[in-house]
Amino acid sequence: MTVTVSRRVQRVKPSPTLNVTARAARLRAEGKDVISLGAGEPDFDTPQYVAQGGIEAIQKGLTRYTHVEGTNELKDAIIAKFARDNGIQYERAQILVTSGAKQAIYNLCMAVLDKDDEVIIPAPYWVSYPDMVLLADGQPVILTSGAAQGYKITPRQLAAAITPKTRLVLLNSPCNPTGAAYTRAELRALGEVLIDQPRIVIGTDDMYEKIYWGTEPFCSLLTVVPELYSRTVTINGVSKAYAMTGWRIGYCGAPKELVAAMATIQGQSTSNASSVSQHAAAVALNGDQSCVARMNEAFKARHDYIVSALNALPGISCLPGAGTFYAFADVTHAMGALGCSSDTDFAEVLLTEGEVAVVPGSAFGAPGHIRLSFACSLETLKKAVDRIAGVLARGNAARRA
Repeated sequence: MTVTVSRRVQRVKPSPTLNVTARAARLRAEGKDVISLGAGEPDFDTPQYVAQGGIEAIQKGLTRYTHVEGTNELKDAIIAKFARDNGIQYERAQILVTSGAKQAIYNLCMAVLDKDDEVIIPAPYWVSYPDMVLLADGQPVILTSGAAQGYKITPRQLAAAITPKTRLVLLNSPCNPTGAAYTRAELRALGEVLIDQPRIVIGTDDMYEKIYWGTEPFCSLLTVVPELYSRTVTINGVSKAYAMTGWRIGYCGAPKELVAAMATIQGQSTSNASSVSQHAAAVALNGDQSCVARMNEAFKARHDYIVSALNALPGISCLPGAGTFYAFADVTHAMGALGCSSDTDFAEVLLTEGEVAVVPGSAFGAPGHIRLSFACSLETLKKAVDRIAGVLARGNAARRA
């Protein structure tokens, strides 16, 4: 007997980034010396003072259910963070703690979308956005922004995409996968398009706020467009900034009505985030932030190396980013040199012939690209670039023969 699954789940696909990471792990288990540049996970340990906060939570017996929305201790730390870093004022009833920022975005989609509501998603996009929209019975509307415009959408594009069915806009800055970040002026211009669209909710994914080296200070949408306060969900988390991916703590600030709706979704799915992790996250947000600056300095050095190294390879071009720990490279010409018809084929060649795992750009809505994570040591990056260079050299030599 064959078990039939729902049409809803048949509309979506497994996460490409998780698939690449899992495949690289399987190959390593088979004895292959695979370098994985797929996962977006800092290679640093969680700072000691934060880890100690988790130990203290266990020792103090903070191991029981909490409110679905999160502990008051962590909510207060998040409120202080938003006020300190972004100039955004929230109350406890406007804060929701989630099991990773991914859950906050999923809760948002489930809470506001009805069947066939449209969601505007700039591309390149984080791989999960369109599929979460589909799971909520919405329709993704993809706005493509290429290298010529710095992988950022324009106000004109946004305005042209809005229809009576538009319900949600998702913005990610700095962006996974490109590292591009919107300036204050660019955010203001996008916000002015949305001010006159009262039905549209905006979700701003600020997960990489602290992994940032742009020419001007990081800016969240509400910081520069406070007129959108009543319908903006500002999403963040501790996974990237504090190397706490496994602790699974995300959070958001939003209007009370939206937080209540999102908490209802969460209450019928996962309930509260880990109590131990919530205490550690509060320690992270309230504590000494010098560890964040040190990690950011290392990521910037890796960024500078990998962008320069990729641009030195034949057939590859890569724009510098303003943040994150990803390089997003246009490999269209390199694909042709290797006889690859798609970026998926190109990534497969790098894996099988060079033992370097990367994520195809088509997974992010940008065919002809690859994403490389530089959340690893400079030594590892140099080794990976040497291997990619070897694959390209062999391909070019074979083509000339």
